[in-house]
Amino acid sequence: MSQSEPNKITAVVLPEGAEQVLQVERRDYTDLAPENRRRVQSLRGFDPIYTDIVDYIVRCTHRIWDERDIGLIYSHYTHNCHLYYNLGALYNREDVVRDTIQRLVSFPERRGMATQVIWRGDDVNGFYTSHLVTGTGRHTQYGHLGKPTGRGFVSRTVADCMILENKIYREWVVADSMAIIRQLGIDPNPIAEKTARELFAKGQPTLDIGENRRLLGQYPPEAEADLSLAHTDSEAAVLAWLHEVFNRRMLGTIQRVYAPTVMHHGPNMRELYGRASVLQQTLKLIGTLPDCSFVPQHICSTPLRGGRREDRGALDLGGTPSRLRPARRADRAPHLSARHDASARGQRAGGGGMGGL
Repeated sequence: MSQSEPNKITAVVLPEGAEQVLQVERRDYTDLAPENRRRVQSLRGFDPIYTDIVDYIVRCTHRIWDERDIGLIYSHYTHNCHLYYNLGALYNREDVVRDTIQRLVSFPERRGMATQVIWRGDDVNGFYTSHLVTGTGRHTQYGHLGKPTGRGFVSRTVADCMILENKIYREWVVADSMAIIRQLGIDPNPIAEKTARELFAKGQPTLDIGENRRLLGQYPPEAEADLSLAHTDSEAAVLAWLHEVFNRRMLGTIQRVYAPTVMHHGPNMRELYGRASVLQQTLKLIGTLPDCSFVPQHICSTPLRGGRREDRGALDLGGTPSRLRPARRADRAPHLSARHDASARGQRAGGGGMGGL
């Protein structure tokens, strides 16, 4: 968007019935998967059991992961679905089935509890949902992480899905995998090396494109954020200040947009409090990846108690990691997922399908 054209945000009209769609906060699972609730939202092509899009996401995740009806993936994903996750991508439904089974083998006590679901769309153009999951479990079986440790874990995952007529056809999963590995007492470096070798064996070498174009030649960063993805003024405000912080390096913005009592839910299950901790966490991230730039891919918001909002973006990396400390292979995580409250003073959550661990 050129600087000569002002960013204009038009009012958003919520789809019919949207105000009746379930909200996850303050509800027990039995309330989120009701037995005798009438359908309150148009869901053309969806199974009759689902009463709205939040019910669909929460209930089908529980049916697949907790009730072990893994075969529901065949009726809830397209055959050629794309699932993007921390270590790469899956490009067909059968791989999603296999990946789900492998994770359940390692963590048979695994529970994925819906913390929040944010959504946009309708049954004509398709739905976009963002599902924040708090996962717990114990590593009791041999599986994709090797010998069982017997230790438990708690982690966060954000799963963004694009859905049409009961089937997910695109999904982005950001899981806090490092939190799980460290809580289990496993050395992450052998896992990272094994993963890298497997990718190299498949002919997927590291792609080094040099500059990521945060700076165009010798020009400074863009003064204005691209707000074309925003649907509301509050969404535009979030995109604007993320641009200020990550692209223009105006970290003083954190002091202006975060509440003094902010609770920051970060990677590795870090729980930080106050503006100073958010500032330090952001400084460490940019200091470790000094060439990073924030590139928003999607933003949506749902009028909820507390006014939650979800952003999906990527930290594009170019050049080499900082020499502030040795760059450990297992520490590199370029994807960023964030959640904020309506006043842009809020919380971040840093990442199998639909909330898999």
